[in-house]
Amino acid sequence: MADDLDDEDEGDGTDSVRPIRALRRGLGTLQELNRHNGATVTDIAKAVKLPRTTAYRVLETLCVAGYALRDPSDDRYRLTLKVRALSDGFDDEAWVHDIAKPLITKLGNEVVWPLAISTLHGTTMLVRETTDKDSPLALERYSAGVRVPVLGSSSGRVHLAFCSEEERSTMLEVLSRSDRPEDKIARDKVLVNRILTDARKNGWALFDNPSMAELNLAVPVFAKGRVLAGLVMRFIRSAMAPDQAVEKYVPFLKRTADEIGKAFEAHPQHQTPP
Repeated sequence: MADDLDDEDEGDGTDSVRPIRALRRGLGTLQELNRHNGATVTDIAKAVKLPRTTAYRVLETLCVAGYALRDPSDDRYRLTLKVRALSDGFDDEAWVHDIAKPLITKLGNEVVWPLAISTLHGTTMLVRETTDKDSPLALERYSAGVRVPVLGSSSGRVHLAFCSEEERSTMLEVLSRSDRPEDKIARDKVLVNRILTDARKNGWALFDNPSMAELNLAVPVFAKGRVLAGLVMRFIRSAMAPDQAVEKYVPFLKRTADEIGKAFEAHPQHQTPP
């Protein structure tokens, strides 16, 4: 049928390059959703110039893939934070290697405990860099590339606490629908609100899993008015109490987080052209 979403070729006058119609429709829909805070099937059909049935199928396909969700309260489709994964790594590696790594290495020499820089990646936090290999106090040695739950980590909690209200609302909605056990906490709105309110008030977040020997403590890294990452320190529960860790190490973490944020803003790659 004419509005089918099969990978039907659409000739463009060349024999070697024939664009895939379904892909073009999907990308056009992503662009439109990115321009608006919610769009109906009719909105997308008009904007992308598609039959309404095709627009519906494209939107539902994006939902199945995790890139969009339909809000039952107004029947509008909105992008999820998974779309960020499409650009993750595009320019992140440069600032992590050039800015964050040397600064957390320097801090690691002072505090000795293992440190990490984590950023949001889809619906998890991605560990970008660690000092585990250089820390004699790391019980387990993690490396870059490890993913941790958003609400099940101190870095994820500071990200949610300090990101925009729209981003936080979208992320919590996505996590509440997740079937992963570690995301179930998102369904307890009262508890989540208390956790995030405390993190905003304190300027840091602590995650304590009683089944693990290590706790993790994080502060947000800000750049250009937004939360860029979480700076995390892990410590052994038998070595000191959480309040001792907060009192002794949060000032160090905040100092380095501030240095990372300022260096990020001053980095040539992130300067706005005149």
